[in-house]
Amino acid sequence: MEKIECVVIGAGVIGLAIARRLAQSGREVIVLETAEAIGTVTSSRNSEVIHAGIYYRSGSLMARMCVAGKQALYRYCRDQGIPHRNCGKLIVATTSKETEKLASIRAHAEANGVLDMQTLGRDAARDLEPALHCEAALLSPSTGIIDSHAYMLALRGNAEDAGTAFAFHTPLVGARARRGRIEIDAGGEAPMSLECRLLVNAAGLDATSVARSIDGMPVEKIPPSYLAKGNYFSCSARAPFSRLIYPVPEPGGLGVHLTLDMAGQARFGPDVEWVDHIDYAVDGARAERFYPAIRRYWPALPDGALMPSYSGMRPKIVPPAVAVQDFLIQGPKDHGVEGLINLFGIESPGLTSSLAIADYTAGLVEA
Repeated sequence: MEKIECVVIGAGVIGLAIARRLAQSGREVIVLETAEAIGTVTSSRNSEVIHAGIYYRSGSLMARMCVAGKQALYRYCRDQGIPHRNCGKLIVATTSKETEKLASIRAHAEANGVLDMQTLGRDAARDLEPALHCEAALLSPSTGIIDSHAYMLALRGNAEDAGTAFAFHTPLVGARARRGRIEIDAGGEAPMSLECRLLVNAAGLDATSVARSIDGMPVEKIPPSYLAKGNYFSCSARAPFSRLIYPVPEPGGLGVHLTLDMAGQARFGPDVEWVDHIDYAVDGARAERFYPAIRRYWPALPDGALMPSYSGMRPKIVPPAVAVQDFLIQGPKDHGVEGLINLFGIESPGLTSSLAIADYTAGLVEA
């Protein structure tokens, strides 16, 4: 059985960031990925927003990782020449009742360490975005957008430069925790067996099933798994905005917001539905509920302008009745398995948080 120091399961943005971090610290790393390439699942189906860290529960891993990760990600993009834009975001109140909520949103953001928020009146907001309808707004200057594929390519390149090997079309079949080591069986066209001192489960949507395949992992420490599907629509008309536009949050979510890609194309979403299987098809009929929501802040949205764009799956570890969750990153002190780290429920803001999550994971290894 071949021996290697570290095995990372999953070549999405989190697995890539962790592999890079571990390899650059001098560790021997191999990444096992079921698919044919990096970032083919959750990491390729997201809004590509660099989140500021405004809404997450204060003190949560999501809040801490997002704020730290955002700063690290902007630095990394500048250093590596990754396409990105620090465009900013407006959280818009379209009624007087919504306006009253802006102060508490800002206070919550500041409690999370987001200290650059600015409160704008209607005229000041429209000076920034003339097509916008609102009564007042919050400006988040540190929100941005990124070319997520270019980012993942850079992470992979850094990891490989530091000696990381990648094995694609290589699903994990099973693993066995032994004293001081973990034995791994991987499938695919070239099955292999490995013995490692560190196994990092960064399998995203499959993280809970990977954990269940590890003999010795306490079942009671594995959270349940749920799927929340976010549907997005693009716009045939050129949206006259240079910033992201988010409504004041509504019960159960952040509402239908406008994001931009690096080419300036507007995308609207998400329309979230809880599902029991993975299906990326977007039902065009769902657009009918988007129009009135979008026209609250962009009244000039033309009829028939919305087209199905894409959908993404969030790896939830709480049921629909709870909905709001936190990242769950387990080390040996949490589950008792030497040399195993599990990452569960890494949904948005996972991309923004990825470098901070990698540092946090490395800290668990070094502890």
